Amino acid sequence: MEILENAQKMLEKYPLCNHCLGRQVALLGYELDNQKRGEALKVLLAMKGHQLIPVKKREGISLLQTLAGNGSYNVAAELLKKMRKKVGTKRDCYLCEEQFRSVHELTAKSIEKLTYYEHKTFLVGIKLPVAVEEREDEFKAEFNVKHGENMRNEFSREIGKEISKVTEKEVDYKTPDIVVIINPFIKQVILQVNPLHIAGRYKKLIRGIPQSKWLCRECGGKGCIKCNWSGKTYSESVEEIIATPTLEKTQGEDALFHAAGREDVDARMLGHGRPYVLEIKKPRKRFIDLQDLMQIINKQAQGKVKVLNLRFTFKDEIRKLKKGEAAEKTYKVLIEFNSNVSDEEIEILEKTFSNAVIHQRTPLRVLHRRADRIREKYIYETKIKRLTLNRVELRVRCQGGLYIKELITGDEGRTDPNVTTISGVKANPLELDVIGIDMKGFEK
Repeated sequence: MEILENAQKMLEKYPLCNHCLGRQVALLGYELDNQKRGEALKVLLAMKGHQLIPVKKREGISLLQTLAGNGSYNVAAELLKKMRKKVGTKRDCYLCEEQFRSVHELTAKSIEKLTYYEHKTFLVGIKLPVAVEEREDEFKAEFNVKHGENMRNEFSREIGKEISKVTEKEVDYKTPDIVVIINPFIKQVILQVNPLHIAGRYKKLIRGIPQSKWLCRECGGKGCIKCNWSGKTYSESVEEIIATPTLEKTQGEDALFHAAGREDVDARMLGHGRPYVLEIKKPRKRFIDLQDLMQIINKQAQGKVKVLNLRFTFKDEIRKLKKGEAAEKTYKVLIEFNSNVSDEEIEILEKTFSNAVIHQRTPLRVLHRRADRIREKYIYETKIKRLTLNRVELRVRCQGGLYIKELITGDEGRTDPNVTTISGVKANPLELDVIGIDMKGFEK
């Protein structure tokens, strides 16, 4: 029988534990683990050795001695003792160096670390020394192993089964809450706590708050006289207002704020709000009450920022958000002209900026952080309401990424066409609000 002959050749050359011998035929058999496969092969080889003794005594004894020494198989050792033959010294497994004996220890260590983090799912990842993996690869090549699996898989499966049995948590191969990374050869257990993602929308109800934390340009966040030693240009931001109570609730280490675009510091974000995802790093608490969190945020930020429709989500939604930066947006802007404008001029402006393509070179005010190039943006519709002889309210529904202030001023000719050029009167944007972001697939 080829399988038995190969197992005998392996043991004659190398000491192998049941796990490592059985792993070479891991794909054969049903409802057997590798330890049982390896033990079964040693049982059959011991029977073969015992059978050979009456006819080929030396060959039979040699096989039993191989099993007792390189196989650490007690049955073979007892047979040799009864025949008063030399048993030989047991040797550590050539492939795993007897590290499968530490499965229970590593499981206990993993479970102890996992108790500090709420989770529903987990996955065990195995890190092996390069020399160990190379040794196993060379072993498989030497014996032409066709039905085996690698050591990494077996460690992962065996430890994973024990953790799941004790904790009653499920193994998740795609999006686990926690990955337990184990190096059995140095008894190391490290937890990779995957982020918690919370999606929602925010409204910014007042002007003068940036979306994200804005470090002082003078000191780069270290603190100086200019920023009153705060390290920040602005004392607070939408990101901090939302992230701080969320971190307190989740006991996370840090948070990353992802949003579908951003409004200017002096612009409000109204309407249904701007979609965002808050990514919490290494959260100890995952199962938080989002309604309670929403109430806390809105109470602390009353009159400044309001969050809506909080829900748990996944990393994939961050990619959707980035695509959403170009989603259709609606703005409302209060414009003051340097002189009076007529109804006819207002009508011309409405027609010019409806179903129109705008060529916009990177505005001067953001040139320090954006590439200097010309972008084409589409305006779907513009509506203008007169307020006074030289003031109007302009509502524009357009493709995301259009700089509205520069659409009004012209930005020294970098935006074409623009309100100032078409009206023939210098126009100044006084107040800007985002009143709509149309992102299909993201809940309002």
